Amino acid sequence: MNAAPLNPPALAEPPRSEGWSRSQWWLFVAIVLAAHLALIFAFGTRQQITPRPVANIPQLQLADADAGDDLIALGNPALFALPNPRDFASAVWEQVPVVPPPSFRWTENPRWLPLAAENLGAAFTQLMHTNPPSRFPLDFKPAPLFSEPDLPGVNALPPISTLQITGELAQRPLLHPVSLPSLANNDVLPPSRVQALVDAAGNVVSAVLLPPESAAEALGRSDHGDTNALALARSLRFTRAPSVTVGQLIFRWRTIPLAATNAP
Repeated sequence: MNAAPLNPPALAEPPRSEGWSRSQWWLFVAIVLAAHLALIFAFGTRQQITPRPVANIPQLQLADADAGDDLIALGNPALFALPNPRDFASAVWEQVPVVPPPSFRWTENPRWLPLAAENLGAAFTQLMHTNPPSRFPLDFKPAPLFSEPDLPGVNALPPISTLQITGELAQRPLLHPVSLPSLANNDVLPPSRVQALVDAAGNVVSAVLLPPESAAEALGRSDHGDTNALALARSLRFTRAPSVTVGQLIFRWRTIPLAATNAP
C-alpha cells in the first residue's frame, strides 16, 4: 500500500460574489429618479391656480355709547356707584311727580289787627330807662407810652482785684487770705480763668489757663493778667481734704492807667 501523503491538498473555495459596483448603484438611482419624474408628469393634473375666496375677515367698528352697547357699559368702573341712565331706578328718577297746587278757599276777607301808634317804641324806651349804658370818657389822643431799650447790664469796674473760686474747690477754704495786686494797664482786662487741681494736703498740683468764654474776652485779653493769674494760683494753699479736688479760679483785675512818658 502506498502511504498517504502527509499534507493533503487544500479544498478549492467557491468564488465570492463582489456585489454591485459604484457605477451600477449610480445607474440604479438614476433609473428610479427618471421613473418617478415620468409618473409625476404622466398622472399629474395641470389646473390653473385660482385664489381662495376670503371669508370671516375681522373688522373694526367704532361703537356708539348712545346706542346702548352692553360691553362698553360693563367697562365703566362707576357703573354701580354712580347714577346711570340705564339702571333700574332711572325710570323712576326721570319721572317728575305731579304735585297739584293746594286750593285756598276763603270764606271772608282777612281782618287785620289794629296797630296802636302811641305804643310804638314803648318797650325800648322802658328798657333804656331801666338799663342805662355805662359812660366812659372819650380819649381820642391817649398819652404816648415811652419804651426804653433793653440794654445788657454792664458791670462796674471793681475797686480792687478779686478772686472767685468755683466748682468742688469752693468747698475748701484758703489757709491764708490772698491780696491781689492792681495791674497797670490803660484798658480793662478780661477775667483770667485758671483750672486748678489740688491734692489732699491742700497744695495746687496743676494750674491750667482756660480759654476765653466770649469774643470780647478774647479781644481784650492780655498776657500780663494771665501770667499773674498762673503764678498766684500755684502759690495758693487750701485746707486738707480726703481726696483730690478740681475747681476754677477766676481772677478779676483792677487796672491802673499807665503814667504818661511823653508830654503832648
